[in-house]
Amino acid sequence: DCLGFIGGSKGADALIKQHPHPHRLKVFSQLEGKNLGIVFADADLDEAVRQILLGALSYNGQRCTAIKLVIAEKSIAPVLVDKLSKAIEELPRGLPWDAGVEITPLPEPNKPQYLAELVEDATSQGALIKNARGGATNGQLYHPALVYPVTPSMRLFHEEQFGPVVPVAEFEQVSEVIDVVKASWNGQQAAVFTSDAAKAAPLVDALSTIVGRVNVNMQCARGPDVFPFSGRRSSAMGTMSTTESLRAFSVETLVAVRDDDAGRAFGDALSTRAKFLLPTA
Repeated sequence: DCLGFIGGSKGADALIKQHPHPHRLKVFSQLEGKNLGIVFADADLDEAVRQILLGALSYNGQRCTAIKLVIAEKSIAPVLVDKLSKAIEELPRGLPWDAGVEITPLPEPNKPQYLAELVEDATSQGALIKNARGGATNGQLYHPALVYPVTPSMRLFHEEQFGPVVPVAEFEQVSEVIDVVKASWNGQQAAVFTSDAAKAAPLVDALSTIVGRVNVNMQCARGPDVFPFSGRRSSAMGTMSTTESLRAFSVETLVAVRDDDAGRAFGDALSTRAKFLLPTA
């Protein structure tokens, strides 16, 4: 009666419906994510670029914990984009078994076309591909595309691309970012890049009730299983961790006796005879 699942919400819904008694099913799932990378003007931009590169493009960006949308403070957005463009172009492309390769062919036959549609929608509304080989294809190999500036009217702003496309949007006030977070279907993770804890605090407060993990000056990622792997909204159901797994597969049972002398005496006698009440080894 337990389902642990990492994948898409459609798959999770289909599996849940197949259970003969859905009301008995305990579900622990990690689903889609549109994780934000939020970059303030005072951030260490070189470190932010390194972390965004890892967060957005490791495993071709095909992990639920990937950074799927970068929102940079407007004053430094062009500089950040320029640094990202150079770093993306330096990533080695090739086959998975080639040494040192970072970008490899995509497994889904229709994925390059889907990514091209997202990018075309953005460029038709004024965004630009900011790196030289961005969006070029060689069979199933899709060269990472850095797209800027992305706005809320574009599909890339909202849809999970699940692939090597890095959309970058701008903000001027923290309230704009909080509005984006509140309106999003995403509830998995976010990354905040700043050198000022006072700037990070309002975002941490807002994100703490919306996502399952807030990363500060580091990429979105999954940690060891001793850490909770959780989320909200359409990004997760429940929490995955060693502790939560033990709890999920356990049901607490209480043996009660009357709170009087006779009841306590009976309880003491029972505790030495019922195997269920004996101490564990």
